[in-house]
Order: sequence, then C-alpha cells, then structure tokens
Amino acid sequence: MTAAPASDRDGLLAEQLLRLTRRVHRIQKRHLERRELGITPAQSRLLRTLAHYASPPRMADLAERLEVVPRAVTTLVDGLEAHGKVRRVPDPANRRVIRIELTDAGHETLRELRAARRAAAAEILAPLGEREREQLGELLNTLVDGPQVPPCEEGATGRARDGEG
Repeated sequence: MTAAPASDRDGLLAEQLLRLTRRVHRIQKRHLERRELGITPAQSRLLRTLAHYASPPRMADLAERLEVVPRAVTTLVDGLEAHGKVRRVPDPANRRVIRIELTDAGHETLRELRAARRAAAAEILAPLGEREREQLGELLNTLVDGPQVPPCEEGATGRARDGEG
C-alpha cells in the first residue's frame, strides 16, 4: 500500500482542523449557555479582548484588534452596555474620544467565561494524556505562530532557503 500524496494528507489535515474548530465552538457555546450569561460568542470575544488592555481602549483599537469594522464593535458594545457589562467613558486627555471599560459585572462575566472555557477545554482534551497535551500545544503554537527560522537561515524573502526548515 502506498502513502497518500502530500496534497491529499494536507487536505485531510485541513478538514480535520476545520472539524475540530467547529467542535470546539459547539462545546464552548454549550458551556456558555449552561452559565446563562446572556451574551453572544462575539460579545464574549470582545470582553476577553478588553481584558488585555492596561487602560480602556477606543472602539477603533478594539476594531483593529478584533479585525472587524468599527460599526461591528459599536453593535457589540451597545449590547454589552445594555446588559451592564461595559460602559463608555470619555478619554481624560481628549473628552471627544470615547473609551470602553469593563464594569464590575463585566469582570464577573469574564470570570464565568474563563471557567466555561476551562470546562470546555477539559471536555475536548479528555482523551489526551499530559505528554500528548504538551505535544499538541507545541504543534498548535507552530501552526499559529509559523515556523521559527533563525535570521541567518533566511533568504531574501524572509523564508527558509530551499532544503532547509
């Protein structure tokens, strides 16, 4: 029996990754719904993004970080503000600029979101042992970050030279 061509294997891997992504989303959504947080997955993503800022960001900053149009952020913020999770505050240096900050309820929702994500991860990763989880983490980091090529091995295009890497 001969091995499948690389393009077939790559296509199969891509399909497996897509199926895994859909499964992760389904499981996370189920865990979120159990907690009855009353927010959408997109709103939860915005809350998680807000938590990474040292000070309240502008809506344009959020749109850039989330890779969406500013109007989409406005809609998300409107919904979260209506549920008391965030508030719009004027920038102290320029009162015409509006910044978005988490409320106490928003911080509590973030704690619940993190707990839901941990529960979903535990469910998804249950079949794997500790070493397999470490290997998966390393492989996923490589796929997310791209190959780490030392500068001395890069060609003019910034890619590894043929036959290397």
